[in-house]
Amino acid sequence: MARALLLAAAAFVLTLATGGYWIRFLRRHRIGKQIRLEGPQSHQIKTGTPTMGGIIILLPVIVLTVAFNLIDRWSILLPLAVLVAFAILGAIDDYMSLVGSRSKTYGFTPRTKMALMLLIAFGAALALYLPPPFGLANFGQVRVPFVGQFDIGLWFIPFAMLIIVGTSNAVNLTDGLDSLAGWNLTLAFAAYGVITFLNGEFINLMAFCFTLVGACAAFLWYNAHPAQVFMGDLGSLSLGAVLGVIALQSQQWLLLPVVGLVFVAEALSVILQVGYFKWTKRRTGVGRRIFKMSPLHNHFELLGWSETQVMQRFVLVGMVAALVGISLALTINDAQRARMTVERPAITVER
Repeated sequence: MARALLLAAAAFVLTLATGGYWIRFLRRHRIGKQIRLEGPQSHQIKTGTPTMGGIIILLPVIVLTVAFNLIDRWSILLPLAVLVAFAILGAIDDYMSLVGSRSKTYGFTPRTKMALMLLIAFGAALALYLPPPFGLANFGQVRVPFVGQFDIGLWFIPFAMLIIVGTSNAVNLTDGLDSLAGWNLTLAFAAYGVITFLNGEFINLMAFCFTLVGACAAFLWYNAHPAQVFMGDLGSLSLGAVLGVIALQSQQWLLLPVVGLVFVAEALSVILQVGYFKWTKRRTGVGRRIFKMSPLHNHFELLGWSETQVMQRFVLVGMVAALVGISLALTINDAQRARMTVERPAITVER
């Protein structure tokens, strides 16, 4: 834990020290965000704000992890590789959505983007499942609250792909308000840092979690309202994907919908909105909506909440969700200890 907390502090300082340089670099090269016209009108003032700010988080995390948390700890190669792969994908997508770009889709087409994400997620799922030297020998292990540990076999691979891609997209959808994604990522990584510490089997993964906590917390310095820089797809896709990998690698992925409750709500709001609109249009000829606008934070903005109110209230929900996730992880540890006590033969002492 001492090493993990020192890495968190180092990541915070390094991210804070280099963030200003990267923002000036992005401005100098006119790497500004193009805001969709169909979004809330209050967001149009953000057009041109530097994007691809995820580089501010990722570089310190990569440098510190390679320097202090990789030698003889090769299991960290997987989340690091996923972080870099999704960052490259997000960077290309961001570049296609810059102010002045000719892209009509503001980036990759949805099908192309999904296909690339699934391909990376499939490689990560195999690496988690397969035995050494090809993988981490997870073998489909999952820890169930109040029950204990189970093996779901090959079903782990499609579930892992769904979790990695789903979490990546959910964080990307949440990254629509200043500080919203950054705060909830900080809370989620901190929760998994505590969960892996309590478990005691994934100490290196715990250090990686807290490195991400420090970097995400420092990013909030520049992303606080009014934001000087946006995380962009480079940041949101990669950090969402690595959160999914951390949950899978720690075998605590059933807790991810709890720990990442805000991300789940944002993604579900989009799924429900699109699904209900298509269903009503097919039945009545006129598409109807459940929310004023999705993702969910836009709905509350149109109800009259200020951007800061939406962000702070969503963060409070995320904070409580993280605490509940940690408490559920404790029930798993208790269940495993109880099972070991029952299975261990009783020792009698003759007097």
